[in-house]
Amino acid sequence: MGLSAGAQFAAHTVGNLFRSDDDRDERNRAFYQQQAQVLADQLGQLKGSVMKAGQMLSLYGQYFLPPEAVDVLSSLQDDTAPVDWSFVRPVVEQQLSAARRAELEIDERPIAAASLGQAHRARRKSDGLELVVKIQYPGVADAIDSDVKTIVRLLWLSKMVPRELSMDPVIAEVRDMLRREVDYEHEARATQTFADRLAGDPRFAVPTVLPEYSGPGVLTMTYEQGEPLRSQRVLSLPHAQRSRLGQSFIWLFLNEFFDWKMVQTDPHFGNYRVRFHDDGPPQLVLLDFGATRHFSAAFVAGYQDIVAGAVGSDSGRVIAGAESIGLMSSGFPPDTLDAFVHLCHTIVEPFMIGTDNGPPAELVGERGYRFGKTDLPRRVTNLMSRAALSRYFRIPPREIVFLHRRMAGAFIAQTVLDVEWDPREMLLEALSVED
Repeated sequence: MGLSAGAQFAAHTVGNLFRSDDDRDERNRAFYQQQAQVLADQLGQLKGSVMKAGQMLSLYGQYFLPPEAVDVLSSLQDDTAPVDWSFVRPVVEQQLSAARRAELEIDERPIAAASLGQAHRARRKSDGLELVVKIQYPGVADAIDSDVKTIVRLLWLSKMVPRELSMDPVIAEVRDMLRREVDYEHEARATQTFADRLAGDPRFAVPTVLPEYSGPGVLTMTYEQGEPLRSQRVLSLPHAQRSRLGQSFIWLFLNEFFDWKMVQTDPHFGNYRVRFHDDGPPQLVLLDFGATRHFSAAFVAGYQDIVAGAVGSDSGRVIAGAESIGLMSSGFPPDTLDAFVHLCHTIVEPFMIGTDNGPPAELVGERGYRFGKTDLPRRVTNLMSRAALSRYFRIPPREIVFLHRRMAGAFIAQTVLDVEWDPREMLLEALSVED
């Protein structure tokens, strides 16, 4: 792939010598899209951390890759073909004793597969308890360093990354995140923490981890049934019930970050299910806590100033918060600082109903903000793209990239559910949380 990318770039460069400016721009866009498509096609066929690294790098791509490349790479999905039971059975045999294995009846047909592992239904023979056994592919953890280096090298060879850009912070974060996702003991602890914090809250359900059937490469939990978020049954719910689910997404994210300082940063809709009850409203089932990361109190406080400043129309507080976490500097030109403040004010648009800086009238309905009608993601993307052209632009601190990944997922859920409600009070309550 690297040799092919280099040869194609050389031919493309020579061809540009004989093109007009307009034609050159058009050919450049087509070239980057083609290079990204080849990369995505190849990665999509692979298992292991190299595919997962490509998926994670697409999150950073919005800050330095051509838009054509971002569109293609962001299409990478962590849903791949499963492997045969004979390939993962040795992992189970190595990490669970014969006595423990004898207590379980494991279905050899997987119910889900991803780049780092796959899941199998199981049943405990003694009481019929329905379980899920998550099994990590052999060798995945050992290949992380080389796989991350490989994917970054391919980006360089394809000429999609600016030569002057340092990729070191990006590489470090992707490597750390991958190591978290293959650390099943970390995932077990995170799952238990979420279960404890949400215990008794009827809006949520979290699997119970069974440590006696778990190990570094095997994680066994209770099977939690539910419908996919995009299923027709969910999307056909009355608005009041869809709105309740949408509010649960936002409430959970706000509390994870501002209160718990611990965020499950993977917004993939496969990590959520909706459980129906005959005697109550639908419930949000939370799955897969491998991408959970902790945030320092200092970072949360700085980010809290940005958000509070934005919803309170206090530009000084926005800039102060951005400086404290390394996003901005007081030495930047006024127009650069003003552009950042404008971006922040735009992002919090759904939380501004009833204020002087409220959303456009067409996005406000009787019940609140019209999430299903908004073009806010497009407007924010356009503002970020223009900001990236500034010589004062810097890749955001690595904490922000994965925080915003989850934040975007929570808002996309509102769009999918096509809900209309006012989230301002919920945000203000979250901002007032004290340790």
